[in-house]
Amino acid sequence: MKKTVFSVAATVALTGAFATSVSAEEYSINKGDTLWSISQKHNVSVNDLKSWNGLNSNIIYPNQTLTVSNDATNSTSPKSSNASTYTVKSGDTLFAISQKFNISVDQLMAWNNLSSTLIYPGDQFKVDGQASVQPKASAPSTTEQPKASAPKETSAPKEASAPKESTKEAVQTNTSNKGTSNDVVKEITASATAYTANCAGCSGVTATGIDLKANPDLKVIAVDPNVIPLGSKVYVEGYGTAIAGDTGGAINGNKIDVYMKDRASALDFGRKTVKVQVLAD
Repeated sequence: MKKTVFSVAATVALTGAFATSVSAEEYSINKGDTLWSISQKHNVSVNDLKSWNGLNSNIIYPNQTLTVSNDATNSTSPKSSNASTYTVKSGDTLFAISQKFNISVDQLMAWNNLSSTLIYPGDQFKVDGQASVQPKASAPSTTEQPKASAPKETSAPKEASAPKESTKEAVQTNTSNKGTSNDVVKEITASATAYTANCAGCSGVTATGIDLKANPDLKVIAVDPNVIPLGSKVYVEGYGTAIAGDTGGAINGNKIDVYMKDRASALDFGRKTVKVQVLAD
């Protein structure tokens, strides 16, 4: 199946941030590439790739050219000479990282200019800000503290089903619940089946590095990247708002595979014809 991955225990990698000068290098995107796989190939973070190429989302396309190294001194160095950084490992969440360093998720998102709680192995985050940064009032919170009640999220008034999804454990799911308030950039009719990570030989880590066993309530679908770009935010009829974060050998054309956290739910889902909307970030 599509889940031939590994399990890595999360470890802390603290390094003093410093300026480095490198030569610019470009990479032409191939079918099946993701920002995470490109970042691993060139030993950079996903945030660096998005910053160097002016990307506001994780959506990329075959034959698109990306800058994979910076031709000037890393722009973050002047601001972080006294800061510490943390390299994201498989299974990490913003909430878990914030607890390790006794900071809030809001601070972590503000220091690293994050607009989403989705993170990927290889990302490097500042975990010790030099200046006091007020938490973003409109930013979603994935903490389990009383003030971060996910069902009260005010940024998703247009989708009636979103509050029901956000009542589940707030790890990395609440930003996906905002999806249907965005513009629909594409809509298809697809044949949908279901799969689970709880099976013999299944590692539970998707093609984009999402650990489903660590985040069983996350909504993820497997797609054909030629039809729906990996990393897209989507709305699936009868399933809800999700991330196109996986692929599969049998998922070609207008076919999707929706993730269920247990085998019984996957079997009950069966095969359906559903509408799938690709949403703008």
